[in-house]
Amino acid sequence: MWHVTRLLAVPIAFGLLPYSNAFANSWNIPEPDLPARAYVLLETQSGTELAAQNADLRLPPASLTKLMTAYLLFGDLRTGKLKLNELVTVSRYAAQLPGARMFLREGERVPVEELVKGMLVQSGNDATFALIEHASGTLPVFVARMNAKAAELGLTNTHFANATGLSNPHHYSSARDLTRLAMAIKRDFPEYAGWFALKEYGWAGIVQSNRNRLLRDPGVDGLKTGHIETAGYCLVASAQRDGMHLIATLLGTDSEQERARSGRRLLDFGFREFESRLLYQIDTPVTTLPVWQGENDTVTLGVHQDAWITLPRGGFTTFSTRAVLPKIRLAPVTRGDTIGHLELMHNNRAFAELPLVALSDIPEGNLAKRTTDRLRLWFKEQGLVQAAP
Repeated sequence: MWHVTRLLAVPIAFGLLPYSNAFANSWNIPEPDLPARAYVLLETQSGTELAAQNADLRLPPASLTKLMTAYLLFGDLRTGKLKLNELVTVSRYAAQLPGARMFLREGERVPVEELVKGMLVQSGNDATFALIEHASGTLPVFVARMNAKAAELGLTNTHFANATGLSNPHHYSSARDLTRLAMAIKRDFPEYAGWFALKEYGWAGIVQSNRNRLLRDPGVDGLKTGHIETAGYCLVASAQRDGMHLIATLLGTDSEQERARSGRRLLDFGFREFESRLLYQIDTPVTTLPVWQGENDTVTLGVHQDAWITLPRGGFTTFSTRAVLPKIRLAPVTRGDTIGHLELMHNNRAFAELPLVALSDIPEGNLAKRTTDRLRLWFKEQGLVQAAP
């Protein structure tokens, strides 16, 4: 069943606001039955959640943890705290970490860029720990940063106890939180997106393939796999096709083969059953509103960022919008002020709202203009004249 509550689970960041759950009954799209403990499928441009199962269940994220590690390191690179070509000395502890490895040696000096690739493609725990030692000095300091960033991003079912994903009862996340984290990486650090799409990476003569088998599929460009015994086989995959950008998160499949099969099924479901369109571009005029007592008599309204919408295929044939605006707006108006909203309609029923903002400043008019408009408004309110400013 298609649920509007899920349709609008993330899109506050994109400008959409929920309107009515009655719309949920107008679609009946069975979600895929996948052998996973939890999954989420999200269209990132509109923020529309297309499918979900146990989305907020707290589960061990395995090496999907490294998505948050990467998010923080990308931030350090952007601010200059880290530089891609600076050398990191590998500690004994980092070199001896169990699990997936880049096969670093104690005392080896490795550029930051190579360690990041080893962390993302090979899922190297040794590379990960070498980076966080270099960036933050100690694991507790870095983990504190991870949890602070999780809170900032609204990951309410996430708590980190380490930076690699090794098993710990106090280390957990959810399919929905990991999807939001992946979306934040794609949104905030597009300059590093290519590293997630590398099909293989080698260091010191040892070449390892990316464990994300979906990278062989058209349009798939990342992000990360993970596996430990307590977590099962996990995946966050990103794909672009037909004007849509999907992120699929799977937690707790029972094999590497099933992880790839279920990830592919989830992405194919989204591309097959839904479509996305750009409704309005940022700063594009949508409508106008009369303004009283201002230097200008009208203000142009638009959206504060690109507004996308995702609907089931064929849904746009009966899609429309309706502006809901205040009856009277007095100057001054400041660019960016929210003034009314658009109701998004399907079959003449509203299912969401899109805030409208002023695209320009309208200062107060001079004394004569303000006085004239006050009189005209008074007559209008008395029903004596239907005046416009």
